[in-house]
Amino acid sequence: MMKIKYLICLFICSCSFHCIWSQGVNLARLEYAYIPQANDNEYSRFRIETNLPIPLKEKGSYLIVSADYRYNSLVLEDKMMLEDVEGLDSFQTAGLELGYTFKMKNNWRFGSKLGMKISSNFEDSGIKSDDLRYTGAIYFVKSYEYDEKPKMARLVMGVKYTTPASINFPLPILNYFKRFHTNWSFSVGTPKSNIKYYFNKKHTLQAFVGLDRFYANLQNNRSILVEGQGVQVAENISMLNIMGALGYEHYFTEHLLFFLYTGYTLSNEIRLRNADQNDILFINDENTGYFRGGIKFKI
Repeated sequence: MMKIKYLICLFICSCSFHCIWSQGVNLARLEYAYIPQANDNEYSRFRIETNLPIPLKEKGSYLIVSADYRYNSLVLEDKMMLEDVEGLDSFQTAGLELGYTFKMKNNWRFGSKLGMKISSNFEDSGIKSDDLRYTGAIYFVKSYEYDEKPKMARLVMGVKYTTPASINFPLPILNYFKRFHTNWSFSVGTPKSNIKYYFNKKHTLQAFVGLDRFYANLQNNRSILVEGQGVQVAENISMLNIMGALGYEHYFTEHLLFFLYTGYTLSNEIRLRNADQNDILFINDENTGYFRGGIKFKI
């Protein structure tokens, strides 16, 4: 049962992506997340993201340059499972992606993305080869327009591949969004499924199930004594959260908004892994509260 749950989580996590045309383009985002853990442990994250769409000569075609930086902080007060926590308190991720999209016939759009990330605890000097991760994705977007505005719908389908990753083959992308009423919309897929209510142009409220995660290399591998398995070598750390939450958005202008999400994790796992991405040690697997907020500038 645990293996099935683990594979489902990996599938959802690996499928998650930021589709630049599915529900609008985030030109910039600044956010802070806080997830208290069991036994006085804590996880928090600061993130800044930018996307720059560059129009090309062909109408409806864009080159998109995306940059993302995340600072992950992990406070481990509980020393029962892991006595040596040096180097496990902070992890940084910096990524750069290049995307290309163009219009097709019958309201279809093609998109592709290639990128590289550096994700590590940087406890040693410099950047190592194991700190690097590579991503690629292709997808197709179908837009459905309705005479009665603002009703509309979009279907996103594609595949994504990331290395290193727990499942080393391309995984499917699938997301469907529909604004079916002046005041209501819903989205089904990854990284978030939600139902949203639009009070007016300035205020929205949503209920959703979504994902949050991080992955980082340990520059200095850890030898850990695992009961029944002897000494195992941990080479990276990851977190995967599935949470249910309520979200509020306030639009200062048509494009600038404040958002706040609060809820509870349905699955909350922080684990150390070996070179083959097999689990070495669960640092946390208890569900807790979830808080995230910030500012977005979008079109």
